[in-house]
Amino acid sequence: MSFAHPLVLLALILPILLAIHLWRKHTRALALPFDHQETKHAVWTSRLLNCVNTLPALILAIAIILLAGPRRFERPRSERELTNIQFCLDVSGSMTAKLGEKDRYGMAMDSLNAFLSYRKGDAFSLIVFGDDNLRWVPLTTDPSSFSCAAPFLHPRNLPPWFRGGTAIGSALKQSERFLLTSDSGDRIIILISDGQSYDLSNGNDLKIAASLKENNITLYGIHIGQGEAPAEVQVISQSTGGATFAAGDEQALLEIFSKIDEMEKATFKRLTPDPVDHFSPYLITMLSLAGTFLLTLFGLRYTPW
Repeated sequence: MSFAHPLVLLALILPILLAIHLWRKHTRALALPFDHQETKHAVWTSRLLNCVNTLPALILAIAIILLAGPRRFERPRSERELTNIQFCLDVSGSMTAKLGEKDRYGMAMDSLNAFLSYRKGDAFSLIVFGDDNLRWVPLTTDPSSFSCAAPFLHPRNLPPWFRGGTAIGSALKQSERFLLTSDSGDRIIILISDGQSYDLSNGNDLKIAASLKENNITLYGIHIGQGEAPAEVQVISQSTGGATFAAGDEQALLEIFSKIDEMEKATFKRLTPDPVDHFSPYLITMLSLAGTFLLTLFGLRYTPW
């Protein structure tokens, strides 16, 4: 229990003095026969009437407590911690290859949007890359922009100079720069690609891995198509505490996203409870005392007329 204005409680000395005065001397009281008797019955009746006379002092005391602003702490709550997830999607020409009823790009986008539908409360961003890279969606908690982006980012709709190669290293560096702008929460990169990268050789993969690890960024690599993810991507994923997966069809890709969701469970932090106003019990008590005192005016020492 705490008070917003604790100094107001000093005024409680007034009802205390008033109560003492009422018990020591009756004022404006209607004299009754038992006041002049020394019988046991008269003593208890006198004490009962003194208690009734004290009710206004108690009402005043509660009013002072209300003016002091009684507060209590609300129940402790937990808040979901934000996870910043950067999708790094390959849109090179090879992503137009058929894989079942869809091409690789279509399968990747559909599975990505399915992942967003059950990953509520996180922030998402999207970078597409080929020979170059482009951030299409900045970090946002509104995933609707991803579904709207699908037709515009299809490799067939991109210029040849953009979709000519697979520069994974450059895309990961750009993803890292964007994730570092987030003030709080975990940082994750989900790389979706179907090819080898020419800019991860000559130890570049180790440099990227060291930088991501230093900045607490985890990489999950998803290789679409036959075979496994490139060795360089596996090195970076393992170094950052992530993993690599291979998806030969859409169902496998959906299961991979589900697996990533299990590995990156939402975390919650305990919030410090805030003080809130706590007037109800005092108001109820004050109204009850006022009602009781009003009833005692009829038939006891005081008359209401």
